[in-house]
Amino acid sequence: MKLSCNIDIRHLTRVEGHGNIRIKISDGKVVEAKWEVVETPRFFEAMLVGKHWENAPYICGRICGICSIGHTLASIRAIENAFQIQPTVQTARLRLLLKHMETLQSHILHLYFLAAPDFLGTGSVLPLINSHPDVIQRALRLKMIANDACDIIGGRRIHPIRTVVGGFTMLPQKKELDGIRQRLAAAAPDLVASAELFKSFATPSFVRETEFVSLKGENDYPFIGGEMISSDGVRHKEADYRKMTNEYCVKGSTSKWSKLSRKSFAVGALARMNNNFGMLHSAARNVASELAFAPVCHNPFMCNVAQLVECVHVVYDSISLIDELLALPLQEDRQTVSPRKGCGVGAIEVPRGILYHYYEFNAKGTLVKADCVIPTSQNHANIHHDIEEMAMQYSQTNVDDRDIELLAQMLVRSYDPCISCSVH
Repeated sequence: MKLSCNIDIRHLTRVEGHGNIRIKISDGKVVEAKWEVVETPRFFEAMLVGKHWENAPYICGRICGICSIGHTLASIRAIENAFQIQPTVQTARLRLLLKHMETLQSHILHLYFLAAPDFLGTGSVLPLINSHPDVIQRALRLKMIANDACDIIGGRRIHPIRTVVGGFTMLPQKKELDGIRQRLAAAAPDLVASAELFKSFATPSFVRETEFVSLKGENDYPFIGGEMISSDGVRHKEADYRKMTNEYCVKGSTSKWSKLSRKSFAVGALARMNNNFGMLHSAARNVASELAFAPVCHNPFMCNVAQLVECVHVVYDSISLIDELLALPLQEDRQTVSPRKGCGVGAIEVPRGILYHYYEFNAKGTLVKADCVIPTSQNHANIHHDIEEMAMQYSQTNVDDRDIELLAQMLVRSYDPCISCSVH
């Protein structure tokens, strides 16, 4: 039995934002085990009040530099739902393609630059430039395709400027889409090599049963809008997002926490795959099988595997989307927008889980109320309780303190938290 352990990590590295891990074990008993969020709030919702509807997507895109496309699309969807605007097929396909490229951008960044150094025994990605140049070059190739696609569709790699309420200010040329299609098709060997790399990693065997929340796919693997479901059987419509998130404040966290059927739940790639596995592209399901993933998986370290499987899905689904777009006759880029009094919700699956934007407008289209619920804020309680369970399990073993410290860091990183975003 372990007699003592005192871990105090301030602040955790290789995550976005500031968070602390505290674990104290004395005489084989857990005295303290917690996840603290100490990031300064930024009050984006208050900034939105009084603003014209057209400005909201541009402001909200600045909440995050990693999932700025997701914030922009959630903002647009909330406004369109409030004004009762239905996007055209062309707009819907282009938005999903843009969303897929953000997912690829973000997942590759996390898998190769933030998570892989733990499994390869380095403190950061920098030593890998010399020791594993092929790995780094592969990551950069995959990320560059996604970056260039975001540039072509959204007008910028981050903080898109062409995506607006009602459609786009400018459409990509068909030859540009075809160029991205060819590069995505040529990326297959890099995806296979990525799967081989992560297959070589030893995934920690830690398991804690939890509830998984995600959008519910009806005909496709879900990313934009629709109903929400949980692995415990809860189901709500998009407009009833508050019944799913149930936010509350806790001591020691500048971000709100969430709960549903249990004391916490998880969102993100692992939740999406657990709830919608059958809707993944067949190539993605094959990779999941190679990496020993089977739903429902309760090992949080498998979030990394889930992200890699989603990379395969978005690449192959993007190729299909581009084929559809190339076959469509060119349509108007943007619908006319008529503001009206009302409210709307936009629910989007961003890389770290469901993102909700809720807006209320007066008759002139001025924002009178806003609410944003961020994926990482929904994950904080689950991260905290995972750390508690991990401390309890290791309090009964002779695992070295340094190993517990590394595992606790890897556990939090597996959620790919965007802590700054969560205190919006």
